[in-house]
Amino acid sequence: MRFNEEALNIFPGLKEVMIDHDRLFKELLSTFFVEFLDLFLPQVVSQIDRDSIQFLPQEVFTDVTSGEKKFIDLLAQVRYQQQETCFLIHVENQSYTETDFAKRMFKYFARLHEKYDLPIYPVVIFSFDEPKRAEPKIYRVTFPDLNVLEFQFAAIQLNRLSWRDFITQPNPVAAALMAKMNIPKEERPQVKAECLRLLTTLKLDPARMQLISGFVDTYLRLDSTEELAFQAAIDTMRLTEREEIMEIVTSWEQKGVQKGVQKGAQQALEQVAVNLLREGMAYEAIARVTGLTVERVQQLQAGSVTGTSG
Repeated sequence: MRFNEEALNIFPGLKEVMIDHDRLFKELLSTFFVEFLDLFLPQVVSQIDRDSIQFLPQEVFTDVTSGEKKFIDLLAQVRYQQQETCFLIHVENQSYTETDFAKRMFKYFARLHEKYDLPIYPVVIFSFDEPKRAEPKIYRVTFPDLNVLEFQFAAIQLNRLSWRDFITQPNPVAAALMAKMNIPKEERPQVKAECLRLLTTLKLDPARMQLISGFVDTYLRLDSTEELAFQAAIDTMRLTEREEIMEIVTSWEQKGVQKGVQKGAQQALEQVAVNLLREGMAYEAIARVTGLTVERVQQLQAGSVTGTSG
C-alpha cells in the first residue's frame, strides 16, 4: 500500500512501519550484496571483481509532476574482472504495485546515467504479497514508424517464486527472502522453521544471524495455532538444529519482553506527565522531569482535554 505525505502526517505510525520495511531490505541487500547476486544474478556476479564493490550515497530525485521526493534504494559501483572499466548496479525494492513503475525505473536510469555517465544494470525486487500477476518490466516509447525506446530491468517477483526451490541453497539471502515468497497460508509455520534451519547451517556471526532472523520474524509473524505447528516442525529436525533454532526463538522472546518493559515505562512516564499537567506545571518543566519531549507533553495535554492520554 502506498501513502502520501499527508496520510503519513495524519498517521505517523505508518511512516515508522514503512521506514522499518525499507531499512530491513536495504540492510539485507547491502550486507549480503554478493550473496544476493549469487542467488539471483549469477551471470552478473561472474563478470565483476567482488572486491571492487562500492556503495554510493543514496540519491534523492524530485518528481516534478507530483512534487514527491523519490529515494534510490541501493546503488553500487563495481568493476569488471581484470579491467578498469566500471558500471553501476541499481537495486530497487518495490513493496506495492504501481501502474507506472516501469516508467519510474526508466526515469531513475536516465538521471543516474546522466549523473555518473556509466552503464547501469537495473534490478527490481517486487516484495508485495498481492497481486501475484507478473509485473511489467519493460517501458516502451514507440510510434508506427519508429521504435524510440525499449527499456528493461531485471525483475525478481518474490510472490511468484516457490520457497521450496530455495531451501537447499546455502545462501543467507535465500534464508531471509523465503519469508516473502509464494507461501500457502497453511505452510507459513513450516517455511519459518525452514528459514531458520537454513540459517543455522550458514554459521554466520551473531550480528548477521540477528539480521536474517529478525527479517524472517518480521515477515512471518505467526498466530497461536501456527506457533504450535512451527514448534512441531522444529521437533522433527536434528538435535543440533533444534538447539540453535530455539536460541534464536528465545532471543525473539527476550526482545519482546524488553519492548513490553520499555512500553510500560513510557506509559508510566506519560501518566506522571498527565498528573503534573493537572497540577498546572509548565510544559518545559514536565519535559525536564520526565524526559519526554515538549511536543509529547503537549499531545498529552490535548489528550487529557478530550478524555484520553494517548
